[in-house]
Amino acid sequence: MDVGAVVTPPHGAGSLQLVPFRGLTLAPRRIGGLASVRAFTRPYRGVPDRLDRWERRGQLTHDDRPAVYLHEYTAGGITVRGLVGGLDLSCRARSREEVAVLPHEGIHPAQVDELAARMVEMQINPAPILLVHRGSADTRELLGEVQARPPQLAFVDRAQQQHRIWALRAEEELARIDAALRDTRALIADGHHRYAAYLRLQELQPGPATDSGLAMLVDQDDTPLFLGAIHRLLGGVTITGLQEAAQRVGASFEATDSRRGVAALAPDTVVASDGTRWATLRPARGPARGPAIGPDRAVVEWLHQDLVPALPRPPTSTSYLHAVDEALAAVRRRRGVALLMPAPDVSQVLGIAAADRLLPEKATSFQPKPSVGVLIRSLRDG
Repeated sequence: MDVGAVVTPPHGAGSLQLVPFRGLTLAPRRIGGLASVRAFTRPYRGVPDRLDRWERRGQLTHDDRPAVYLHEYTAGGITVRGLVGGLDLSCRARSREEVAVLPHEGIHPAQVDELAARMVEMQINPAPILLVHRGSADTRELLGEVQARPPQLAFVDRAQQQHRIWALRAEEELARIDAALRDTRALIADGHHRYAAYLRLQELQPGPATDSGLAMLVDQDDTPLFLGAIHRLLGGVTITGLQEAAQRVGASFEATDSRRGVAALAPDTVVASDGTRWATLRPARGPARGPAIGPDRAVVEWLHQDLVPALPRPPTSTSYLHAVDEALAAVRRRRGVALLMPAPDVSQVLGIAAADRLLPEKATSFQPKPSVGVLIRSLRDG
């Protein structure tokens, strides 16, 4: 990670509110495949005309009335439900304590600028950012009542994701949602750069189109997203170098084999392999050994803040891989060490974010994400 190019996301919404919008939805045969990607490709300024043309041909629907939507999707045996609406950005937090949307990763300003410019050209928010929170019993009761009704849309897309969508328009229901979310603090699970782009646009061009940005709010206590690890491949690093670094920071280093190594992966254990040699590493615990890992400190923080700086020579590169098999296959092709990481705990990530700390780049992987094209927000609707 180029630390000089990463900054803390700006403070955002001062209270969490989802604003109704008129949802755009691609035809099921255009969702979950290359067709959905083509909808938002260059030239970006041609996207509005492209979507208008698809709507005339029946390849896209545009809801006639604004709503907050309940979107349920199932992928890989995991079902996720969330409320989708325009995240209100017009009321900004005056202090960190008032921030309702918590980031846990840094952002690259150049990428934020690019995304903001792209949304202006396309005149849409193409997909919701994903937020997770601890929902209230009242919200779950309301959504249970909504699910008892026939959905507005139900289909299976080209990626075999199953979708059901309900539109919430009744004033009483929207008022209950507003009341339930008023004191909620949500974690950004996916979309840090898009969230920052929303804020950038709202600052530059405040008004109905940019005073909110498309978001999906998932109750992690109801239908939790799976939080997986993202593994590392450190180029140019050796097992011997890792052992030296472990000794310098007082960490446990134990040689092992492939079978026992993979089995040893645990919340307090990192597994290392160069494709031939294997080892396990455990951070030191107790005040004599520096900050312990635990509820207030993630293993991935210890890795990047303690262990990697203690290496005899810094990595020549860092690659990120989402599956153990991918990481081990990569280290067999390239010189270096694969580090198999434990997944952070959601409560731990929430606590770190609430404490105004950022995790290292590529620390979390929330899955599954909904297919692009199920719900889109047009900036032309205001």
